[in-house]
Amino acid sequence: MIAVVVLTPLLAWAAFPPSPLPEAAYLLATPGLWWALRRPRWKPFLIGQWLAWTITWFTLLIWLHYVTWVGLVLLASFLGLISSLWFAAARAIAPKTGEVPTEETSPGNLKSLGIPVLGSGGFGGVATMFGLAGLWVLLEWLRSWIFTGFPWLPLAASQWQRPIMLGLAPITGAWGVSFVLILVNIGLVSHFERLRIPREEGRGWFSIEIVVAMLALMLGSFALARDFLAQKRQPWARVGIVQPYIPQNLKWDESQARNVVLILERETAKVAALQPDFLLWPEAATPWVLTDKGDVRMWLERIARDSRVPLLAGVVALDKGPVDQEEWFNAAVVVDPENGVQKERYAKRHLVPWGEYIPLRSVFGWLDKFVPIGGDFQKGKSAAPLTISTNNGPRNVGLLICYEDVFPDLARADTLAGAEVLVNITNNAWYGEGAAAYQHAAHSVLRAAENRRPLVRCGNGGWSGWIDEYGTIRETLLDDRGSVYFRGGEVVSVSRDTKWVGRESFYTRNGDWFVGACALLVLLTLGTKVRLRPRKESK
Repeated sequence: MIAVVVLTPLLAWAAFPPSPLPEAAYLLATPGLWWALRRPRWKPFLIGQWLAWTITWFTLLIWLHYVTWVGLVLLASFLGLISSLWFAAARAIAPKTGEVPTEETSPGNLKSLGIPVLGSGGFGGVATMFGLAGLWVLLEWLRSWIFTGFPWLPLAASQWQRPIMLGLAPITGAWGVSFVLILVNIGLVSHFERLRIPREEGRGWFSIEIVVAMLALMLGSFALARDFLAQKRQPWARVGIVQPYIPQNLKWDESQARNVVLILERETAKVAALQPDFLLWPEAATPWVLTDKGDVRMWLERIARDSRVPLLAGVVALDKGPVDQEEWFNAAVVVDPENGVQKERYAKRHLVPWGEYIPLRSVFGWLDKFVPIGGDFQKGKSAAPLTISTNNGPRNVGLLICYEDVFPDLARADTLAGAEVLVNITNNAWYGEGAAAYQHAAHSVLRAAENRRPLVRCGNGGWSGWIDEYGTIRETLLDDRGSVYFRGGEVVSVSRDTKWVGRESFYTRNGDWFVGACALLVLLTLGTKVRLRPRKESK
């Protein structure tokens, strides 16, 4: 137990951003799987796995303590429970100690499907291996919607700096990348477990599980690299990214509003002088609320007019709803130098519970004070892109505000609605200068690769830059120290591969079909296990 509790968090820390060792993801599950094959007693096994993964999630999400220690502990415990369920399934499937799986006794073997088994070890065959990998994907998918969804750091996110490993993303979504990575974990454990079998009982260097895992790894990455290697790029736009880095404790302090305005004006003027096609501000950049009429609107229009460049700005917008009720939106607007604030705007579709609205307000309404605006934001409904009129023609951008880039369906909806390029504006200043911004950016890499659309990010204090349609990080805004956390800005030249202009990926067209395939694999594995279970002899 101690080895699992220690090694699992260490491997996770090494695998996920900002660590530069994504290959650790190939080993992340191996300590827990190795323990499962020992078939320990259930109680210590379940407690040990839950403890190991709770510590793992606590370590990965430690930046959340800047907002809430209690929330960090509760969330880590809940995610640890979900992760430990997968190892419980592995423990249930594991052969009995000392049992050498054969074609007849292996639960989930390929012979039951009419395919000969060339060799097996560990968890008892390739079909069981695929079933476990499918279950991993289902649990990742479960996290994307349960309790409004928190699909943070799927296993695929570990490969955010390895675009060659994202070859499956435009076909299966990031789910397929996670599937292959966990297959490698299972294959390695199964292979080395087979090496422990005494030679007279059938030990051999050949293991079908490791062969299948390596084939999946190669087919899911290098075999799909032809598009990645043969690119023909064309310019799309020069985007001026403004990173004001307003401390969170000052952002909504009315006494500091004037200083915030001066910072925005100064940094915007510097970037505008570099003559971008349009300027980009982060989420909720303005210190005041945008209304149909008022000083904020005139101020934004003056900035665009003085800059002579269109501005795409994150704002908090206030509308008058039915019966003069106020409706608040976390939104983005386009400000044209000649025509002012455009009528069309984007409103955030997936709101943060407890931060942007109170779930079950009739029960938890007393928590109102934790919502910055003192009330609930309204949810946006449209994925329609915003059109920016540049000197080189109109540019259609699909918006993702804050952690909306964590949800695959939102970026997919943007692409289906006609987005040429995806844009994520965010404010990670809530979470200090730790891993949060890097982990967040990793999800943008996945969304770009899935939909074959470049993605531009603008953070209040970082991570800002752009990612091409293959998940390659083309440019990152850094200061003289090499840090993403700084006040400033830069113009990035965004380009597109011509083969994907006006074309949608298989994943964009068909969505989470692979999740359904994984569910089928799990059902087949369960059905095969039950069918092959030895019957008790009648007395």
